[in-house]
Amino acid sequence: MTKALFDKYGGFKFVSRIVMAFYEKVLDSDQIGEYFDDVDMPRLIDHQTKFISSLLGGPASYTDERLRRAHASLKLTHEDFDEVARLLSQTLEEHNFEPRDIDTVMRAVESKRSCILSAGKS
Repeated sequence: MTKALFDKYGGFKFVSRIVMAFYEKVLDSDQIGEYFDDVDMPRLIDHQTKFISSLLGGPASYTDERLRRAHASLKLTHEDFDEVARLLSQTLEEHNFEPRDIDTVMRAVESKRSCILSAGKS
């Protein structure tokens, strides 16, 4: 099922366009934009493209431990995570993902919440 989503929506090329549009929203967000002030955005976009591809059943994969390490120092909150999820869902909708496919992707994102959030900030 998820492999079909990666293929259905055009593989890495299409996912890359989605990720670029997503980060335009993220950088403009009052809630989370500041997290990206000193970030190497081309590198992050590459990683995020692989991560989203993996959620869609593509060839890239990320372990939960890798996600924990990548986000541990950020002290993200549930509100931050919710904003990222909201912006991603909005971006998928704008790129003509079917509602049921958006739900599938967002469930996969939600399943990574505990890996991405750290306990250091409420």
